[in-house]
Amino acid sequence: MLRSIAPLIPLMMTLFAMRVQAQAAVYTHAVQEGDTLASIAQRYYGDPTREAVLREANRLKASGAGGAGLTPGSWIFIPTVTYYRVGKDETWRSIAIRFYGQEARAAALIEANQGSRRVDPDEGTELLVPYPLRHVVAPGDTLAKIVKLYMVDDATSLRRLRQFNPGAAIERGRVVLVPLFDLKLVAEGRAEASAVFAQAAGGGASKSAQTEVESALPELIRQGQQAQFAEAVALGNRLLGLGSLTSTQVVTIQKELGVAYVALERPDLAEASFRAALALQPNLELDSVRTSPRVLEAFNRAKQPPPQ
Repeated sequence: MLRSIAPLIPLMMTLFAMRVQAQAAVYTHAVQEGDTLASIAQRYYGDPTREAVLREANRLKASGAGGAGLTPGSWIFIPTVTYYRVGKDETWRSIAIRFYGQEARAAALIEANQGSRRVDPDEGTELLVPYPLRHVVAPGDTLAKIVKLYMVDDATSLRRLRQFNPGAAIERGRVVLVPLFDLKLVAEGRAEASAVFAQAAGGGASKSAQTEVESALPELIRQGQQAQFAEAVALGNRLLGLGSLTSTQVVTIQKELGVAYVALERPDLAEASFRAALALQPNLELDSVRTSPRVLEAFNRAKQPPPQ
């Protein structure tokens, strides 16, 4: 069963559509006895220094021993770059809005794919989409310090970070998105993640559950729109209990649960649901115009790291 409250969320690796035509593998790792973030980073990225990426992506506390509170049997999210095939009439700017919410961030896509600002990508071209790691600014943080944590420590990385966050205030609690061009799985990491998925997916039973959830999602959304929040909570949690769902389905359900929990005066559960959705889709945003202020407040709190 999916655990939606803890920062370490037990979700199986699966394929999901980020949006139309945009597909990426969502990898998770089952924590074993003796695992550390450094050893997991070595296994999947071939680089133990990527432990900082895993810590921030999973909103884990720092730990002197490197374990960061890892519990055997729990699951952690393994972020990686995305590959996207360009559709008809798409531009660098439209793709940047699709993945990052701002057309100004098209510069990262252009640079990652050795493109040109003057020439949009051809239809059918496969693009590498840098992973947007969400970093919550801590006391004393500067852009230079953030670069040292996650990127190659040079002027190019600092320029990329500034371009990706135009006008961003480096203040405690603010979020800075870090574009990671080279966050790719090594062959061993891909093979291990694929093997875990094959074992956990459950074959026909998994497909059956996903089909059932897909047919029930319109009803869940309708309940939320018509203020049937208690019914939405009951249905949403029943669907999560089926297990082996696609990441898109989980994100959709958790978003609807978050809204319902706010309406039912349970902000703690709302934050947990939004946190679960963000763990799978770190660049997730809510419509600031159509979403109520109370829901936005809960969603923004869910973006923050857990209390020390």
